[in-house]
Amino acid sequence: MEIEGQATVKESQPPKFALPVDSEHKATEFRLFSVAAPHMRAFHLSWVSFFACFVSSFAAPPLLPIIRDNLNLTASDIGNAGIASVSGAVFARVAMGTACDLFGPRLASASLILLTAPAVYFTSIASSSTSFLLVRFFTGFSLATFVSTQFWMSSMFSAPVVGTANGVAGGWGNLGGGATQLIMPLVFGLIRDIGAIKFTAWRIAFFIPALFQTLSAFALLIFGKDLPDGNFRRLHKAGDKTKDKFSNVFYHGITNYRGWILALSYGYCFGVELTIDNIVAEYFYDRFDLKLHTAGMIAASFGLANIVSRPGGGMISDAVGKRFGMRGRLWALWVVQTLGGVFCIILGRVGSLGASIVVMIVFSLFCQAACGLTFGVVPFVSRRSLGLISGMTGGGGNVGAVLTQLIFFKGSKYSKETGIMLMGIMIIFCTLPICFIYFPQWGGMFCGPSSTKIATEEDYYLSEWNSEEKEKGLHLSSLKFADNSRSERGRKKDSETRPVDETPSTQV
Repeated sequence: MEIEGQATVKESQPPKFALPVDSEHKATEFRLFSVAAPHMRAFHLSWVSFFACFVSSFAAPPLLPIIRDNLNLTASDIGNAGIASVSGAVFARVAMGTACDLFGPRLASASLILLTAPAVYFTSIASSSTSFLLVRFFTGFSLATFVSTQFWMSSMFSAPVVGTANGVAGGWGNLGGGATQLIMPLVFGLIRDIGAIKFTAWRIAFFIPALFQTLSAFALLIFGKDLPDGNFRRLHKAGDKTKDKFSNVFYHGITNYRGWILALSYGYCFGVELTIDNIVAEYFYDRFDLKLHTAGMIAASFGLANIVSRPGGGMISDAVGKRFGMRGRLWALWVVQTLGGVFCIILGRVGSLGASIVVMIVFSLFCQAACGLTFGVVPFVSRRSLGLISGMTGGGGNVGAVLTQLIFFKGSKYSKETGIMLMGIMIIFCTLPICFIYFPQWGGMFCGPSSTKIATEEDYYLSEWNSEEKEKGLHLSSLKFADNSRSERGRKKDSETRPVDETPSTQV
């Protein structure tokens, strides 16, 4: 009776959100140009802070022709530094996912941004290949804020629009990888024109991304909320949210094979994007004998495509999800990422500047759209271990970047054009395992839902909780999520009546 009374009181209260919400208070609409708290404010804070981290992490590549002369860097030194810049975030992303599950995305993200900002400042005093590698390594940890961005969006937006929210937030954040290709040469040029010599100008330039990153962290802490109903700490104190155990979150995350497959495939869409961010400016500068600023502008077009490509992937995922359910999301991911591999192979084969630019842009659209499509699937893999699954997948992106650069772009074993072609082949092969992802309640690419037993969303998501936890009511958030994710059956299936699970049980 007490629970029913509380529910009646809450229902009688006027709406407290600017956007329409579901039973979890997640927004069911995505209004891009709104800054309404808490949903759209969280969206804008998340992508801006992730954008700042991307600018910092890839501020060095567009200035490499200057930096390598100043520090006497060899091709091997540059390759090692590029690998270091993305390798640190491998474990940081997994840790970030767990931190989001336990402490909330706002505090987890802001803490990491502030911890890595000093490394950006210290880039200005790098004096050797070793110190340059170290500052790139520690700066790269900030890329783990991608996980908090995706976790935050999945906590703020409901199933019908979560792919779009994740896609736009991730895409606009990734935009920093392209923007920094423009920003850093311009800042460098301005400082040099004021009177600094070039070997001093590049050092001063790094204060700009460092300051931007620092300010974004304080904005998160001051203006953000972890969940629609408030921050983790306040909700824990009020008893509105139970603090989960790390061991349970970890177990249910690492034992879900779907997370591992998505980590592998993400390694060859986002991992490839990171690789291109590291090599593309130098590739055009050396191969086509271009000026530094011109090479930077061409390289920027790859990252800047994120303004439409990754959000487009998220929108495609939501669109096919509404019509065909989870099976449509999986098919769209496989097709788009495979085509990205094909265009990557072509990019490595073309020899003219004009053709290379055109193919690179087309390749970027498919590669980045695949990233958005991936995180149209991730929120449905696990409700209890959402952060860890997001971290595993995001970490897979960095693992792919590390392996790709180690194999194809470290030293002089392969020319960059040959490395790009071989990278395209890797994309195609590492996308194939998506065919093995199967949800009992929704099906997979080649077969429908389980026919051997009645499989429902409640069965799938409540399997992460034992009977003792259910008696305490700890599973209720998963029960709400299961009800809100029924749209993943597809339009036809969702319209069918299932008497057994038409109304989710509220028994504890």
